[in-house]
Parts: sequence; structure tokens; C-alpha cells
Amino acid sequence: MANKLKTGFWVAAYIKRLQGNEIPVFVTKRGDPDAGAVLVKSNSLDGNAKLFHRSFDLGGVQSWMVLAEGADQLIEETIQRQQGFDPDIWVLEVEDKQGRTLLDEAGLNR
Repeated sequence: MANKLKTGFWVAAYIKRLQGNEIPVFVTKRGDPDAGAVLVKSNSLDGNAKLFHRSFDLGGVQSWMVLAEGADQLIEETIQRQQGFDPDIWVLEVEDKQGRTLLDEAGLNR
């Protein structure tokens, strides 16, 4: 059985990838460095945003799915609810007018 990549390491690599593409990213909540879940907020800087979370299909294949989409306030409320369910969660905010998150690129599933 393969070891699962620690969340803190994945977050650091994701941040480097975004920075390498000149896409601003901020850690707005640090979670458990070993096994915390990750939420990625895509802020398009126009008052709207999308919130992504990792999802698994029946075969165990991982992908990033939209958890919420709409006004920034709605996304912030969704983040607050998720933090209430899981205090170990990480929240990253990606700011890009084009909505780029790079989550669909190879190597971002752990």
C-alpha cells in the first residue's frame, strides 16, 4: 500500500506551482499538516468565487469538485460551515481574474 502524501507537503507544492505561474495564493487557514482536508477558494476578484474540495469516485479516483459557487459571501459562509465540521481543514485562496487554479493539472491529486 502506497503512503499518502502529507497535506502540508501537498499544500507547499501547490503554492509553488501557483507562484511559478504568477497566480497569487494565500493560506487563510492552516489545518492538520499530516492529514487535513483542503478547500481551495478561487476568487475571480469580481465579487464571485468558487470553492473546490477533493472528491473520490467509487473506484477511489480523486478529483477536484466544486463545493459552492457564487457571491463571495456565500463562499465564506460555506467555508465557515466546513470548518465547523472539520477543524483540521486547510483553506487556500487563489486570486485570479481568469479563474485559474491549476487543480486540473497532472500531479495535484495525492
